[in-house]
Amino acid sequence: MADSLDDLSARLLAFARARDWEQFQSPKNLAMALAGEAGELLEHFQWLTEAQSASLSPEKQRAVAHELADILSYLLRIAERLDIDLIAATHEKIAINETRYPAARVRGDARRASDYQD
Repeated sequence: MADSLDDLSARLLAFARARDWEQFQSPKNLAMALAGEAGELLEHFQWLTEAQSASLSPEKQRAVAHELADILSYLLRIAERLDIDLIAATHEKIAINETRYPAARVRGDARRASDYQD
């Protein structure tokens, strides 16, 4: 089984085209579907304690895995439709965050960048 994002994206595109669903998969619709799937992921953790959320039953872990797969699928479809290289975009965003959150300054502190005093 292929394990690269490009291979997975190509498989998702082929899946959509075989069903003539590409016509429905605009960036707007895919973003809305992505948000819905993120909500479904949240439902699995709602009302759990921190400890419970870190030790899911095998059944719950499989359900969470399927929600994460749905999220990744929609994310890859949006990137394909907008011709965005997710790997390059992620590397760029990490570089931005390394500048915004220097490790020596923010270690152990989870505040937003705008909350730090100069």
